[in-house]
Amino acid sequence: MDFKRLSWVLFPVAVVSLVCYPASVTAGDIVHDDDLAPKKPGCENDFVLVKVQTWIDGIENEEFVGVGARFGTTIVSKEKNANQIHLTLSHPRDCCSMPKHKYAGDVIMVDRGNCKFTTKANIAEAAGASALLIINNQKELYKMVCDPDETDLDIHIPAVMMPQDAGASLEKMLLNTSSVSVQLYSPRRPVVDVAEVFLWLMAVGTILCASYWSAWSARETAIEQEKLLKDAVDEIPDAKAVGVSGVVDINTASAVLFVLVASCFLVMLYKLMSNWFLELLVILFCIGGVEGLQTCLVALLSRWFRRAGESFIKVPFFGAVSHLTLAVTPFCIAFAVVWAIYRKVSFAWIGQDILGIALIITVLQIVHIPNLKVGTVLLSCAFMYDIFWVFVSKKLFHESVMIVVARGDKSGEDGIPMLLKIPRMFDPWGGYSIIGFGDILLPGLIIAFSLRYDWLANKSLQAGYFLWAMLAYGLGLLITYVALNLMDGHGQPALLYIVPFTLGTFLALGKKRGDLRVLWTRGEPERPCPHVHLQHSHELNVEK
Repeated sequence: MDFKRLSWVLFPVAVVSLVCYPASVTAGDIVHDDDLAPKKPGCENDFVLVKVQTWIDGIENEEFVGVGARFGTTIVSKEKNANQIHLTLSHPRDCCSMPKHKYAGDVIMVDRGNCKFTTKANIAEAAGASALLIINNQKELYKMVCDPDETDLDIHIPAVMMPQDAGASLEKMLLNTSSVSVQLYSPRRPVVDVAEVFLWLMAVGTILCASYWSAWSARETAIEQEKLLKDAVDEIPDAKAVGVSGVVDINTASAVLFVLVASCFLVMLYKLMSNWFLELLVILFCIGGVEGLQTCLVALLSRWFRRAGESFIKVPFFGAVSHLTLAVTPFCIAFAVVWAIYRKVSFAWIGQDILGIALIITVLQIVHIPNLKVGTVLLSCAFMYDIFWVFVSKKLFHESVMIVVARGDKSGEDGIPMLLKIPRMFDPWGGYSIIGFGDILLPGLIIAFSLRYDWLANKSLQAGYFLWAMLAYGLGLLITYVALNLMDGHGQPALLYIVPFTLGTFLALGKKRGDLRVLWTRGEPERPCPHVHLQHSHELNVEK
């Protein structure tokens, strides 16, 4: 593979280390930090998403999503226990003063503003309303809390915040039809969704396949080098001439630069994210996906079609290309084009994952870290990168840049394509469990390095480093999902958990076994050099 084609593979992966976030596209964004308004008597509800199912003249209609308030009664969790209740507009619309007429058990819809949320709830309850829908003046959802000076609240009706567009749709229904009723319930999310299990297996399996391919290629190259050196008696070949072809070694400077470039690219995504920019990313992803899928398929099929893989034809711009590559490429292009066209359908995630996995495996086959020092620098920088853009960026941009980009809030679609995702199968709120390429690719570099070292050092699985690095990665990713569920679905930087487990295990084992110096500097075991033997034999022949 030449560097022109390699650049197309690496470019889409510049957006690395996207946050592991289970996107719930129906819920929208929920804003408002309530650290200054803690739970207290009468204002101690947990924030829950609420489904608002509408009925027009007795016929089931559109469903909306809101968020329950900190105050008021809790909302039933099962749909069968939720009653259909008549919906009406509040008069006055802000519900900041007592209405002239009673509501007789209706759910009333009010506008946000002009008074406290708790004031609206108290007035609505006094007027006979059974529930309160407060329409936000923005498209986001908002967590309704109590003011610090409010004490001993005694509100006995539920209150739900609705986004602005949902309020506009409800108002249109009320104005154009004779009767609108709503059903409010808040189904609970499962503690663990099967999608997270499959996503874990997908990430671990991708690194496993890429590591074995990388180690196999490195061993084949080492065997070829030794054979060439042993056969050379009269002329000692240059070691660089028999180096690993098509492989790029990262150094410490490029490791730091890589993270800096990724940060700049992330900010550019955040600032320029729009429909047209997303289309550009889709094109770049497809180019990288085609290259990755083609490389993987050619490597697999060449075992059965060796003659087609070893016969070449000269193609303009691309140079010498094997007949097998020419046969596989149209299929790869067609696959990527079909995915790009139908990427918004429900099953399009399958095509995205296939292209993404092929791309990650190809990059891990091509890009190597030469020693543990470079791997430590790269993962340490990525560790700080992930934490900064998930947590610290909130102080600079007033929102988490990483999470906004991962969800695609400003693009009108469900996030950028540089991630693997699986639909949440048993979650009543739908959405996807996702993981960014960087959360697989960056730890994968050091895990692939560990297996290459084990094979070149002839270490057994238990005595080597790959098994323990692989287990550490799996455990780190598992802890990420545990933290994700404990944090109520808030985005978590996966590398915050993965890097300490993976890198820490590698460093600790290397120190304990006495291999750390070799791992840190050389990155490969010391082997007898045939040059000395060949040169000595040549000198003996000359003396004779």
